[in-house]
Amino acid sequence: ATMVQKYQSPVRVYKHPFELIMAAYERRFPTCPLIPMFVASDTVNEYKSEDGAVHVIERRCKLDIDAPRLLKKIAGVDYVYFVQKNSLNRRERTLHIEAYNETFSNRVIINEHCSYTVHPDNEDWTCFEQSASLDIKSFFGFESTVEKIAMKQYTSNIKKGKEIIEYYLKQLEEEGITFVPRWTPPVACKSESSTSHPRRPVSPAINIPESATKEGLSNKEILNTSSSPSEPTAGTPDDKLDADYIKRYLGDLTPMQESCLIRLRQWLQETHKGKIPKDEHILRFLRARDFNIDKAREILCQSLTWRKQHQVDYILDTWNPPQVLQDYYAGGWHHHDKDGRPLYVLRLGQMDTKGLVRALGEEALLRYVLSINEEGLRRCEENTKVFGRPISSWTCLVDLEGLNMRHLWRPGVKALLRIIEVVEANYPETLGRLLILRAPRVFPVLWTLVSPFIDDNTRKKFLIYAGNDYQGPGGLLDYIDKEIIPDFLGGECMCEVPEGGLVPKSLYRTAEELENEDIKLWTETIYQSASVFKGAPHEVLIQIVDASSVITWDFDVCKGDIVFNIFHSKRAPQPPKKDSLGAHSITSPGGNNVQLIDKVWQLGRDYSMVESPLICKEGESVQGSHVTRWPGFYILQWKFHSMPACATTNLPRVDDVLASLQVSSHKCKVMYYTEVIGSEDFRGSMTSLESSHSGFSQLSAATTSSSQSHSSSMISR
Repeated sequence: ATMVQKYQSPVRVYKHPFELIMAAYERRFPTCPLIPMFVASDTVNEYKSEDGAVHVIERRCKLDIDAPRLLKKIAGVDYVYFVQKNSLNRRERTLHIEAYNETFSNRVIINEHCSYTVHPDNEDWTCFEQSASLDIKSFFGFESTVEKIAMKQYTSNIKKGKEIIEYYLKQLEEEGITFVPRWTPPVACKSESSTSHPRRPVSPAINIPESATKEGLSNKEILNTSSSPSEPTAGTPDDKLDADYIKRYLGDLTPMQESCLIRLRQWLQETHKGKIPKDEHILRFLRARDFNIDKAREILCQSLTWRKQHQVDYILDTWNPPQVLQDYYAGGWHHHDKDGRPLYVLRLGQMDTKGLVRALGEEALLRYVLSINEEGLRRCEENTKVFGRPISSWTCLVDLEGLNMRHLWRPGVKALLRIIEVVEANYPETLGRLLILRAPRVFPVLWTLVSPFIDDNTRKKFLIYAGNDYQGPGGLLDYIDKEIIPDFLGGECMCEVPEGGLVPKSLYRTAEELENEDIKLWTETIYQSASVFKGAPHEVLIQIVDASSVITWDFDVCKGDIVFNIFHSKRAPQPPKKDSLGAHSITSPGGNNVQLIDKVWQLGRDYSMVESPLICKEGESVQGSHVTRWPGFYILQWKFHSMPACATTNLPRVDDVLASLQVSSHKCKVMYYTEVIGSEDFRGSMTSLESSHSGFSQLSAATTSSSQSHSSSMISR
């Protein structure tokens, strides 16, 4: 197996003329005290053109590689020899350097190409670029060790390259050499008129032969010549990255990190003819995959496709969030933290997540979160300009004051998980820090549900404070300036973030209405509808294998009054029969209706009631959970709540159903969702679940709880 490593440098700009840089460069030979491993060099070949413009010199360089003694012993060498060919063209003001290894050339192939050229926009500056490839075919079973050594040596030398030139420039300056005249053609007396004037610093373009490399040409001519991939072409930052730009806008990167960024960016330019992401965004994907260029390319391409599909590039300009969001979504941007990162404040505890999902659907909620992330990217860019240093992520402050059972509403948590998933995939490495404040007792439950979906890198950035701990040492003041701490956290700064509060029920929409909304990112709805008739309850079977699992439920009574029960049975009920009830057993837009409890079963003998019946009135929302004591079959039942007077009539079920079809007042409608959560996800946090009453003052909470079975149900009216 061969390993190929590639390196491509950014453009390094020296603010000195080419000739002076060359004078400094020449001083590296035959040996250079600044590169201890460079032991000696001999000239093998040399060529000079008659007019002195071209000078090609080939050297054999002897290197003392810093490798373990054992490896040198196995390889049987003390020194490694390289051949370096330098082609200087004084007329075009270019130096091309090519180097390859002579030692072990059948096992390891190293190629390097460097160039010094004139800066395209300033002829008194010089650009330097280098690229290299390392291909290890075999090395006595030590391939990966050799690769590591080679990369380490190589990258440390890249860093030295600039220091060396600067060292010799300084030496020249101390010797009084600050100017080296440009090359001019030798003057022949006869044909003086035909040669260009000696005073002219650069010969006109016509004199440049076809083979001239692009660096010497003007930008206009670059466009007309085809470039071969092996020739590095100098350019401006919009098509190439220079080292100073990287430091200023993207941060301190190692040579290999710079190289990954440049190569991935180059690949995007060649393959994605459309809009390619900004450099700082490409860099985020590389960071998310520890600079593994192939893995980063894969997630970046998926994200680019996703952006195109959902027109995310235009979301800030074209999408207006619905009024409900503007009124009830308790989040917003608020100045910046001490590191200059944009600060986003989210008052999650004050937010009616359930109401928002029911009024808007997940789609609009997700779009809103995407627009917040797009705005975050924009603010990072702005802060990078303002603060004069790279800022590529934001800080999020989440206030959980008011968090309660409502927030553990499973569809809401599910929506949250999906949103986290989309954000993790498309905005990697954007969260610099997450401050979670005033975490209440139910928080551990929410955390166990959400944390598996969060990337490890991201999770390290979470800081969680319970109660008023955030006011103490190591608290908020370490991260945010006193002047901008929001008023609701005891600070002096008026915070414009909406208060949140309950979304009015009148704004809720049914699953069907949400279905007909514009394009979907997710088609399925979490809720199921059921119809409940007098004498024909709707029943749902849940099989429990592991005792002490937790069954959670959540339903809205859309029409009529119902009684909610939960039963346990050791044996499986018969599958519902497709008899005259067939019309109801199948799922229809009107909702399904299924009976599981056999008519011959007796309560107390064949099955038992594990919770006291809960009467739920039209328009109520109920959420609750039950910790199962035994394995077996649990049946959730929604039953028509009849007036006590009617309870005496004992009609057979089928007739009752037929009767109820004529009289719609005997029909109830429920939208429900159930889920089983493993006990390990809940261990340690059950107690906080039971005792959680609503923090919303408008809510009246009726909590039914039977001591034997750890259940809690909460009704919000």
